[in-house]
Amino acid sequence: MPKSLKVFVAGLVAASALALAATSFLIPITPEIAIDASRASEPWSILTGLVMWTLITLAAQALPVEMPRGTMVAVSIAPIVASMALGGPTAAGWVALIGTTEVRELRGHVPWYGTLANHAGLVLPAIAGGVVMNVAITALATTALGPTPAAVGFLATIAGAITSFGLNVSIVAVIVSLRTDKDPRSVIAGDARAFYRDLFALAPLAWLMAQMYLVAWWASLLFALPLYTTRSAYHRYVAMREMFTQTIGALAEAVDARDPFTSAHSRRVMEMSVDSGRVLKVSSAELEALEWGGLLHDVGKIGVRDAVLLKEGRLTREERIEMNAHPVKGANIIASVTLLARTVPLIRHHHEWYNGSGYPDRLVGVEIPWLARILHVADAFEAMTAQRPYRMVPLTPEQALAELRKFAGIQFDPRVVDAFAQTKWAEGIPDPGRPMEPRPVPLLSQAAGRMPRHASTGGATAVPPADALGGAEPGAAAADTN
Repeated sequence: MPKSLKVFVAGLVAASALALAATSFLIPITPEIAIDASRASEPWSILTGLVMWTLITLAAQALPVEMPRGTMVAVSIAPIVASMALGGPTAAGWVALIGTTEVRELRGHVPWYGTLANHAGLVLPAIAGGVVMNVAITALATTALGPTPAAVGFLATIAGAITSFGLNVSIVAVIVSLRTDKDPRSVIAGDARAFYRDLFALAPLAWLMAQMYLVAWWASLLFALPLYTTRSAYHRYVAMREMFTQTIGALAEAVDARDPFTSAHSRRVMEMSVDSGRVLKVSSAELEALEWGGLLHDVGKIGVRDAVLLKEGRLTREERIEMNAHPVKGANIIASVTLLARTVPLIRHHHEWYNGSGYPDRLVGVEIPWLARILHVADAFEAMTAQRPYRMVPLTPEQALAELRKFAGIQFDPRVVDAFAQTKWAEGIPDPGRPMEPRPVPLLSQAAGRMPRHASTGGATAVPPADALGGAEPGAAAADTN
């Protein structure tokens, strides 16, 4: 476990324990949570109510759903918020502490520090939400022409639920970020967008559960069905996304299978692209586009004849034109799929060169879509380190990284090359990297001024020095694909 994660978990657990101890001594549990309203002042009735809401929370927490970015989502926030509305922050804290215990924790599938972090990440937000709810009740009740008591309770509960949910999501995002080295914002944007509307919708539901409990304790059990329906919606989302990704992967493997030399090429390019994107801290949506675009970047080769695709010798001009058309063909194939709209620029422009000598549109520098520049580096490295019909002996990883460095600023975006060199794919490779300094390009007036001197000393055509043009001839890059 990284040291930064240890420090964060230790601080989180300490803060949660102190908050729970402080509220337990300073803020008494309100009697509305008592299971028997006629005996609300008796401790056993209050304790029985706490036990009931703890059991409901245990049931809601029993089937969490793992989201694509690694966060675990359950519908237990509803009974926690309901216990908050009935018993205040102290009740919510104890229900969150005990009620969020999972079977996988009891079976030892979660390390002890993970269990502490999971519970602390729910207890602290529950207490904070309860405190915000109490403050909102006081503020709303004392305002002139304030809302009715029922409206005060509803608005305060919503405020507490939003506070609890927002703090919980933030804590989980930081933990996932420290554990996986992802940007916390990408974790929140990637997972929360799939479920935050549903979880916010659970806040009014929790308030209704509390109101029904005040009428008859057993009536709150009727809300088990909508809670299960919400949980099923999360599961369907994850299952559909996984199925979509698997379908894309199967299509990519079908394309790669045409050429025995490119088996699993698209999957490796996808993994390299995503790793580079994480180093560059791209957004969650961009990571998803790199994932799907990496798998589909060569789908246009479906339209390339086997005689051209599998040719071992040098391609003729006509064959090269046919091969170079595959990015456009691939983009046209994917353009009709709405969910893959973000991947179309990656597929079309992943063979553009940074100096404008690529294809199909000869874009230059920042004109090339950002994600296409990331994909280009990954595609080139994978191609150089694997066998191809036109090059049976692949380059070593050290040689391939040297080529990336050599053509940074010519074929590749230097920032992307730097990022790739920090991924696991370049780990342990001697890096010939050099500081990315601007390459001097002579002004036209300077070049023109030198031409007469060259002409008078031998009649040779005047050309700028190789350094001024950015090094070796661009066509010499080992990263070109046949």
